Amino acid sequence: MGRRIAFTKMEGLGNDYVYIDLFETSLEEIDPGALARKVSDRHFGIGSDGLVLIGPSDTAHCRMRMFNSDGSESEMCGNAVRCIAKLMYDAGRHTDGRVSIETLAGLINARIMEDLGTHAQVEVFMGVPRLRGPEIPVRSEADRVIGVPLESGGVTWYATCVSMGNPHCVLFVDDACDDLVHSVGPALETHEFFPNRTNVEFVEVIDRSHLRMRVWERGAGETLACGTGASASLVAGVLNGVCDRAVRMDLLGGSLEIEWCDDENIKIVGPAVIVFKGEYYHEGK
Repeated sequence: MGRRIAFTKMEGLGNDYVYIDLFETSLEEIDPGALARKVSDRHFGIGSDGLVLIGPSDTAHCRMRMFNSDGSESEMCGNAVRCIAKLMYDAGRHTDGRVSIETLAGLINARIMEDLGTHAQVEVFMGVPRLRGPEIPVRSEADRVIGVPLESGGVTWYATCVSMGNPHCVLFVDDACDDLVHSVGPALETHEFFPNRTNVEFVEVIDRSHLRMRVWERGAGETLACGTGASASLVAGVLNGVCDRAVRMDLLGGSLEIEWCDDENIKIVGPAVIVFKGEYYHEGK
């Protein structure tokens, strides 16, 4: 027998997810990974980069669980955090615009800067980047993993690796073209250097305050934006001396303002947009 599940479809710079409010809806006996695969399907489901569950937390305003379109669970998503802040604000669960969110990557704090009904501009403190090899994780004991050679398709790429609670492999390139992203991205995602797979960022340096990035996301393929990927790319740019600590980051879905602050936190400002609300008819577990 099927169930009707209330959901909200939201996007942050085109990085779109299906959000389910577990304060109001129970998913007991439903496998969230299998549900993510079904709702994410752009032909037979709602269509999204994945599924985000928002529920009660003992340590924060709410707890998020995020599942990629392939059903795998990820630690964190910067674009999703902005959308959660908007949904929690609309539900009246924080009234001053500030919300704390428990994630598998730790506690994340966000603030509604401007609310325009279906749209909001949200500031998020993404936390302190992790740079030691075992913390990313990669198969290296180095304190900083900068310019490590990785081979793909007979070509050697020099990667800088960063964790924003989830692993990232940042490559600086002259042209982040389709062929490059769609061939090197999946190859490095599953490279043996990354025990938990990785997200792969392709970054063009426009100038010291302006970067352009495309991302191949672990478990989802190319997406239009990635907040943790943008954060990791800024950190990698600073570590490689190619950019300042505050930049505009252009993504396929739009731009983020991003800063590596003096307290080592990464701050991102960007949009959260409600696309539509509805009910999904789910059959099975």
